[in-house]
Amino acid sequence: MSKRDYYEVLEVTRTVTEVELKSAYRKQAMKYHPDRNPGNQEAEDKFKEAAEAYAVLADAEKRNLYDRFGHQAVGGTSAGPGFDPSIFADFGGDFADILGGMFGFGDIFGGGRRRGGPQRGADLRYDLEIPFADAA
Repeated sequence: MSKRDYYEVLEVTRTVTEVELKSAYRKQAMKYHPDRNPGNQEAEDKFKEAAEAYAVLADAEKRNLYDRFGHQAVGGTSAGPGFDPSIFADFGGDFADILGGMFGFGDIFGGGRRRGGPQRGADLRYDLEIPFADAA
């Protein structure tokens, strides 16, 4: 089976900006997300295809290789090794985060977290040993 052009998958032009690319991907992710289409294999395949396309086009180096050499430069198949689940890290792994990011409802959906850096307090740790009786 021949793979579709990544720009076609995300319904964008080759001159797309980062912001427009992210918006187009989120639109596709919302439309075909497995939680919104339970049991629909076609929607799941399109969701994976959009995720693969975004993983390549959002990375400047991969995008440059893809623009020059096509699918063979970035390898993988739509359901195989080319699928990069790490692109979901931007969403925090939560469907509400997608909605919050798209429509600016971050705090309503329990958002307000800052992405891209360590979470507040993540560097604080103290090992404390106490007797079992005190703990109980």
